[in-house]
Amino acid sequence: MDNEQVSDRIGQQLIRLGRIRERTNAQVSAASHGEVDMSAYRIIFRLLLDGPMRSGTLAEAMYSDASTISRQVAGLVKRGFIRREADPTDGRASVLVVTPDGEEMATHLRARRNEMLTHVLGDWDDNDRHLFADLLDRFVDDYEAARQFLLDVGSESRTLRTDTQTPG
Repeated sequence: MDNEQVSDRIGQQLIRLGRIRERTNAQVSAASHGEVDMSAYRIIFRLLLDGPMRSGTLAEAMYSDASTISRQVAGLVKRGFIRREADPTDGRASVLVVTPDGEEMATHLRARRNEMLTHVLGDWDDNDRHLFADLLDRFVDDYEAARQFLLDVGSESRTLRTDTQTPG
């Protein structure tokens, strides 16, 4: 298998995984009658990892649009999973902080996620699980580091399409 074929194989599996995750998350949300919005809960995990931060900083850290983060934060505040506090460096601004209820919910979700991963990887030996974790860490780090290149390539593709379109 040459490099192009390997890249195609990886790309196809990433698309497949993304679709499976999107569908599963949608089904979990539907089964909970909208109580569980997995995309919003990523906010809680980010805040637990990085600590309190402003909404704009959170949007940047999550590679998301500020309006999307604002909507998701509003829902999490309403449910009591995060709260706004005065920013210690600038009292006019606020930072987002995970509440004890948010921490409890995150602990529950983390346990469910780890249980699922244990099930998925149940037939893998320890060496394969550790190798996969190491390679996935490396892949995600490299993908994140290449983000600007990926954005530039996407921008070039739009320019090429626009330049090659004929007036109708």
